[in-house]
Amino acid sequence: MGLSRKQLGLTTLTLILGCGVGWVGHQAWGRNGNRVEIAPNGDAAITTLATNPPTTPERASISAIPQNNPNFIADAVARVGSAVVRIDSENTNWDVPDAFQNPFFRRFFGDEVPIPEGTPQQGTGSGFVISADGQIITNAHVVEGATSVTVTLTDGRTFEGEVVGIDPVTDVAAVKIAAADLPTVTLGTTQDLAPGQWAIAIGNPLGLDNTVTAGIISALGRTSTEVGIPDKRVQFIQTDAAINPGNSGGPLLNDRGEVIGMNTAIRRDAQGLGFAIPVETLQRIANELFATGKVQHPYLGIQMVMLTPDIRERLNEDQELGLTVEADSGVIIVRVLENTPASEGGLKQGDIIQSVNDIPIETPTEVQFQVDASEIGTPLKVEVLRDGKTETLEILPMPLPEELR
Repeated sequence: MGLSRKQLGLTTLTLILGCGVGWVGHQAWGRNGNRVEIAPNGDAAITTLATNPPTTPERASISAIPQNNPNFIADAVARVGSAVVRIDSENTNWDVPDAFQNPFFRRFFGDEVPIPEGTPQQGTGSGFVISADGQIITNAHVVEGATSVTVTLTDGRTFEGEVVGIDPVTDVAAVKIAAADLPTVTLGTTQDLAPGQWAIAIGNPLGLDNTVTAGIISALGRTSTEVGIPDKRVQFIQTDAAINPGNSGGPLLNDRGEVIGMNTAIRRDAQGLGFAIPVETLQRIANELFATGKVQHPYLGIQMVMLTPDIRERLNEDQELGLTVEADSGVIIVRVLENTPASEGGLKQGDIIQSVNDIPIETPTEVQFQVDASEIGTPLKVEVLRDGKTETLEILPMPLPEELR
């Protein structure tokens, strides 16, 4: 059954404004079937990863593996394999069925898996050691809600793990064990990463400890909505290295054995599609978690969409929005939430964002990146086009409200 042009426009606009506190869909209307970016995060469209500007991690001194080395994967694994751990978690709370609403669990195991009443929730994932005194990072969904966490090293030793903090917004968790002189991974960078380069995954898939798979980097900058977990605030690395349940929290390596990401999600409806959180995000979030036990994410409170002539027409047709848009390119604000930094700072519906902190803006993702790089309490300069005139406003980001996490 077909929809009229007007019905389609109204239906699609609902995706922008009707997602509550979740991310507004990243893909919307486009001419000739092209996809158009919409800013993630519904009621908190400009939020996410961290309070400090993204930095390239300080890379440890490590000799490069010759590109003609036929055993470069084995050599890379040998450098970090002993720092990869198994994490077993258990939740003895009886309200187990709610756990199956977790999008990661549904992605791995399907939408309906019956569990006998009173059965503890158990899970297995992976993690890796980032400091010799027992600091470990893994996915938040591996340990979230756990009443007990057990960490097993490759040498067979087991430790009780303390969950120092979790950040559901980026799906990163910090775990500490009482140990010393542990082997550690070497953190790399994604700055020079490109599709087609080698990717190596290590973890404990399906209970098979210390499993190594290899493939390539398939794509960069995949949004959480594209991956299928719109409640997260991450630009994912996509790889075809085999990732299965239990790989979550394990490292993704480059051909030099440096960690470039953390394996996090798979697509249940496809093969050869795995996703990892970039190492820069891991490092910044882990630093905050180990320091304070929580992460403060900058928040403005707007919803935005990238303009095209087709979207401009659809916006103008929507009577509820009440917009008259003349521009056919740029990033337009379609909603400003009440009692937020955006409303208090003077941003308005219909404003077209030109730059953030003097950085020219062309896409919602670029806006998101600049806000992620901002500091809570430090004014953020936003230049907008309003009624044909350019205006510069100062917006004071606040921490993302707990109810939006």
